[in-house]
Amino acid sequence: MRIRWFLLAALLPLLGGCATLGYYSQAVRGQIDLLRRATPIEQELASASVPEALKAKLRAALRIREFASRELALPDNGSFRSYADLGRPYVLWNVFAAPEFSIDPVTSCFPIAGCVGYRGYFGEADAQAAGAARRERGYDVFVGGVPAYSTLGWFDDPVLSTFIRYPEVELARLMFHELAHQLVYVRDDTRFNESFAVTVERAGVERWLAQNGNDQERASYARLRAIRRGFVALLVKYQAILAQYYRQDLPADEMRVGKAQRFAQMEEEYRALKASWGGFAGYDRWFAGKPNNATLASVALYNEFVPAFTALLAREGGDLPRFYAAVKQLAKLPKDERDARLRAVLKN
Repeated sequence: MRIRWFLLAALLPLLGGCATLGYYSQAVRGQIDLLRRATPIEQELASASVPEALKAKLRAALRIREFASRELALPDNGSFRSYADLGRPYVLWNVFAAPEFSIDPVTSCFPIAGCVGYRGYFGEADAQAAGAARRERGYDVFVGGVPAYSTLGWFDDPVLSTFIRYPEVELARLMFHELAHQLVYVRDDTRFNESFAVTVERAGVERWLAQNGNDQERASYARLRAIRRGFVALLVKYQAILAQYYRQDLPADEMRVGKAQRFAQMEEEYRALKASWGGFAGYDRWFAGKPNNATLASVALYNEFVPAFTALLAREGGDLPRFYAAVKQLAKLPKDERDARLRAVLKN
């Protein structure tokens, strides 16, 4: 671990620019602080000072961790075998930005992760300041808290206080998602990476519930999945509507009026959709933040290719190792060909 930190720290002087150096410095400090706080879960379970409610959650995390490797063929390593209390609601705050008349996110490029459609900050104040700077330059901006992230196997990611108290199904979903990133990760292709991890998390949760859940938990999960699908479908619909609108050669003032109208229409459709959910209001906060191009982009990055990956998994008979092998083959292709292959899966 010390060698890895030395290599990462050695990159900083090569990056150039005060802003870039400052960003990487906070990233290194934040990651070091996180790892310093981590202690083995078994040690936490043996401690008399740890509340029993937390111990119960940590035991569940260990059961989920073992299931992930045994039943889902996800990496069997030190990740999620330690626990870190961060003393804050999120581990990171991601800053998404998009041009005023585009739903394509502004990308940031890093030595290891490649180019991604957001920037992560370990401090909320830093994230909000970065978002404000983007807004001053005319971008649409969305700043959102993140309960977990993956170091892609470079370090043993701990279970964090930011998500340990989630319901067991949500805890499993999150852990499966982050472990999937350690299995397959393609530089410069956030949509591919996140859609793959979402597909793995969903398949994993279904299998977890089949073995460990009860009828009520399975029904609750199915209901929330259906609601989530409706929410995502609404956003995908308006991404397409806005993308088509932005391609028009119109004066900026006229474009702003049309943009506002379309976002208002999306909110109106959301209210109608919400009425069909029997009172579920889980996405009210998202809409209360005044959706813009950046918020739409943040959802697209995680969902665009999920239907294609789901179809690919079905084509492999639900066999996860075979599915992973097929995805790894896709990962070797140039991006345009990779995207074309994924779209073709849906047509076959």
